[in-house]
Amino acid sequence: MESKHIKDALQHEAWRALRIMSEFVDATDTLVRIGPAVAVFGSARTRPEKPEFSQAVDCGKLLVQRGFAVITGGGPGIMEAVNKGAVESGGVSVGLNISLPFEQKPNPYQSIELTFRYFFVRKVMFVKHARGFIIFPGGFGTMDELFESLTLIQTLKIVPFPVVLIGKKFWQPLLDWMRTTLCEEHATISAEDFEIFRVTDDVREAVDIVHEVHSGKRLWAPKLPRFASDPPLADEEGIRSGVHPRRHLQGDASLGIDNLE
Repeated sequence: MESKHIKDALQHEAWRALRIMSEFVDATDTLVRIGPAVAVFGSARTRPEKPEFSQAVDCGKLLVQRGFAVITGGGPGIMEAVNKGAVESGGVSVGLNISLPFEQKPNPYQSIELTFRYFFVRKVMFVKHARGFIIFPGGFGTMDELFESLTLIQTLKIVPFPVVLIGKKFWQPLLDWMRTTLCEEHATISAEDFEIFRVTDDVREAVDIVHEVHSGKRLWAPKLPRFASDPPLADEEGIRSGVHPRRHLQGDASLGIDNLE
């Protein structure tokens, strides 16, 4: 028979699963209505006097002018700047806030504000509802979003979308390490992986890239295998299920074309 400890644990985890599900449902019900959007990331610690802050304001304005809603993490710094630019241009300005013990303070420029308890649910929403990522200098959280997007594109779990890094001076040391240590010395990534993102100092160029891919004028990461499902339908989950490692499927099993979610 199950012990009381196990029964209590099962009940606790069941309620946790329901909380997780409710976050997915509430967020999806809201975000599915906003239309094409671009997620912008960067440090919560960037002060208004920094040039990156002004760039981020311009980024929000330019995205709205191109018909995009803007999605940020809803906090201060770069997030506040992007939301500010979007609101001042009369656009949809979304903040996906997270409950934290410190640092996260919702900025006042959110026309749609959601708050998440779970980081991983929030991260799914960024990827699912974005037509591209624009990434300013930031810390661990910014790096997390960067490498998650690159991993999903590299492994073909999502239809490739633009990932554009702002600030060559900030990003170049990391890119140099990736090229020399990861690619050349240890071969843990390939040279083609550097084609799934771009680096620029020009915010307008970043917005142009995202807009060109969204409008079909440009194919992102053209060397990656393509899928019959490109581009994804708006009412799908936005991911590819892939091939089960222990199941032989009919069709092109190498790409999982017949096993799309």
